[in-house]
Amino acid sequence: MTFKIAEHFLVPKHVLLSKEQAEQLLKKYGIEVRQLPRILKTDPAIKDLKPQKDDIVKIVRNSPTAGKTVYYRRVG
Repeated sequence: MTFKIAEHFLVPKHVLLSKEQAEQLLKKYGIEVRQLPRILKTDPAIKDLKPQKDDIVKIVRNSPTAGKTVYYRRVG
């Protein structure tokens, strides 16, 4: 029996952005990819996404006060 950590209710949703979405995000905030906080390629939550170095991962967390909060991380 295998356990998929991404399906656990305490793990927030992780989405790998396409190249076009990543470019739009960086342009919107006027930043470079190296300015984003890192997430390791080997992180169990994103391992199934098969990310490459400098890909951007969108993390959506449920918040009891704000509803949903969105964070972005670059794969390092």
